[in-house]
Amino acid sequence: MLRVKKTNQIWLFLNSMLKAKKINFIIILGLIAIVGILVAQLVWTKQAFNLEEKKFSQKVHVALLEVVKKLYESTNNDLPSENPVEKISNDYYYVNIANDFDPIILEHYLKSEFKKAGISTDFEYAMYNCQSDVMVYGNYISLSDDFKSKPTFNFPKNKNLVYYFAIRFPNETGYLFSSLRFWFILSAALVIILLVYVYSIFTIIQQKKYSELQRDFINNMTHEFKTPLSSILIASNYLLKQEKIYEDEKLGKYTQIIIDQSNKLNVHIEKILNIAKHDNSPQELNKSELSIIPIISNVIENIQLKYENTSISIETQFNEYTIIADEFHFINLVYNLLDNSIKYCDEKPMITIKLWQEQGLKKIEFCDNGIGISTKELSLIFDKFYRSPNSKDSQVNGLGLGLYYIKKIGDLHKWKIQATNNNTKGMTFTILIPHHD
Repeated sequence: MLRVKKTNQIWLFLNSMLKAKKINFIIILGLIAIVGILVAQLVWTKQAFNLEEKKFSQKVHVALLEVVKKLYESTNNDLPSENPVEKISNDYYYVNIANDFDPIILEHYLKSEFKKAGISTDFEYAMYNCQSDVMVYGNYISLSDDFKSKPTFNFPKNKNLVYYFAIRFPNETGYLFSSLRFWFILSAALVIILLVYVYSIFTIIQQKKYSELQRDFINNMTHEFKTPLSSILIASNYLLKQEKIYEDEKLGKYTQIIIDQSNKLNVHIEKILNIAKHDNSPQELNKSELSIIPIISNVIENIQLKYENTSISIETQFNEYTIIADEFHFINLVYNLLDNSIKYCDEKPMITIKLWQEQGLKKIEFCDNGIGISTKELSLIFDKFYRSPNSKDSQVNGLGLGLYYIKKIGDLHKWKIQATNNNTKGMTFTILIPHHD
C-alpha cells in the first residue's frame, strides 16, 4: 500500500512538472512572438520615416531648382551646368545662383514654389553678402499668419560660394511625424492590442494554474481520505459482528452510526473524485434511445424508499416519451434533482414532474414546494461547491456538487437547464431538449 501511495505521489509530481514546463514553454513562445512583432513594427516605422524624409528632401530639391530657374529668368543669364542645390544636413540647404538677386523676389519665389510642391511647413532663409562677408538673415516664414519670430539659427557660411542663399526647415521632424500620423496611430493600436493579448494570456495561464492546483489538491485530499475511511469501515463492520457489541444495544447503535456516516462520507469522496476526473478529461457518453417515463418512475420509487414522506407525481400528454441520452447519467440527473428538491423543503415535499413538447423542444419540468432561492443567487447555483446560505443550509448534508453535476451532464448532452422561482413557493428546474434528440 505504501509503495502504491508513493508511486502515485511521484506520478502526480512528475505530471505537475510536465504541466509547468508546458506553461513556461507557452509563455516563452508568446513573449518571443510579441517581441518579434514589436521589433518588426519598429523597423517598419523607421523605414516609413526614412522614406518620408527622402520624399521631403526630393520635394525641397525640386522646388529650390525651380526657384533658381525663376531667378535666372529675371536676369536673362544661363543656368549653371552643375546642380546648384546642396543638402548640408537633414533640414539645411545651400543654393548657389552665381548671380546677385533681390531678397524680396527670392522670398516670393520660395513661397510660391514650396506651395506648388506641397511643402506645408515653416522655413527660414538667409543670404550671403559678399561685401560684408556675413550671412544676412532673411525671414521666418510661418504657416500661421500671426506668428512673429526672431532669428533662431546662426546660418554658417560656405567659403567656396559667392552668390548664394541658405534655407532651413526648423520643424522638419515634426512635419514628417505629422505626415505619418495615421501610421503611428496604427502602430499604437497594435501595441495596445499586443499588451492586452499578453495580459489575457498571463491571466488565462494563471487561472489554469489555479484550476490545476485545485484539482490536484482535491485528488490528493480524497485519495488520502479513502485509505483511513476503508480501514474504519472494515473495523466497524468487524465490530458489529462481535457478540458483545451485538448484545449491547448502545454499542451496536453507535457502531452502526459509524458505519452509516462512513458510507455517507465515502459517497461524497467518490462524487468529488468523479467530478475531478470528468473535469480533467472529456466525458464520453453512451447515448441510446430511452423511454424515460419508466426510468423516472423507477427513480421515484427508489427515492421514496429513502424519503417516505414525499409526494412525487408525473404529468404528461403522452404514453411514450423518448429522448436520446446516456441512461446512467440521465438517471443520476433525475435523482439529483429530486434529492435536491426534497432536501431544501421545510414541509412535506410535493414534487410534480411535467413532460411535454413545445416549439421543437422536449421539456422535462421538476416543480417543487421547497424554500426557493433569492433571485441574485439563481445564476450561481450551478457553480461547483456553491451552497446557498439559507435556513436549511446547516441541516442539509452536501458539498455543492449536485447541481454542478446536473449542469455538466446537460451541457454534454447539449441540453439547456433552467432554474426559476415559482410564483407562490418553491422552484422549477426545466430541461430543454432539442427535438432531434
